[in-house]
Amino acid sequence: MLRQSRNKKVILGITGSFGSGKSTVAGFFKVLGVRVIDADRIAHSIAGPKTRIHRRIIRCFGKGIMKEDKNIDRHKLAQIVFANRSALKKLNKVMHPEIIRVMKDGIANSRERLVVLDAPLLIEAGLKDTVDKLIVVKINQKQQIERMIKKTSLSKNDILKRIRSQMPLSMKLRGADFIIDNSGTIDQTKKQVEKIYRKVKRGG
Repeated sequence: MLRQSRNKKVILGITGSFGSGKSTVAGFFKVLGVRVIDADRIAHSIAGPKTRIHRRIIRCFGKGIMKEDKNIDRHKLAQIVFANRSALKKLNKVMHPEIIRVMKDGIANSRERLVVLDAPLLIEAGLKDTVDKLIVVKINQKQQIERMIKKTSLSKNDILKRIRSQMPLSMKLRGADFIIDNSGTIDQTKKQVEKIYRKVKRGG
């Protein structure tokens, strides 16, 4: 049975490697009426100009990563942190505590009984104990690279750097309660989401 908090909320976590299709899966849960808390969206919102996080990032990486409008140039920042593991750790140290705080506030303030956390670094950021069930989205690396090349302006080398900067997918899969194989059609992925949704609603 699912562990439930006093207000009877059930928290599902969605994670996977870079470009595995986590947002697609989260989107299907949204269609089913589930509240989705998106870590990437939070990361963007907390690092805007004049915020405390923005100032800390500039102190760590210099004014050269700012655009003319004072927003952080995410492409420049990514080039720095995905080429240097210590730089990535430094960025995560700045970002993760605030992302976690906002996500937990989102859970606490949600009236829905079922909430999904969409977080690529859910395990790495220490959020695994926050969720009742963990969903890991998997895809074979060839498809992963092909899809991200089509979806973004990143090179194959840049994509591989991002994949390798994260916890290996095999380790994430070992901790999964549910695994979604996103290497097939969009309809196949949707059916897997609906199956998990029905099972969780039944309390399984």
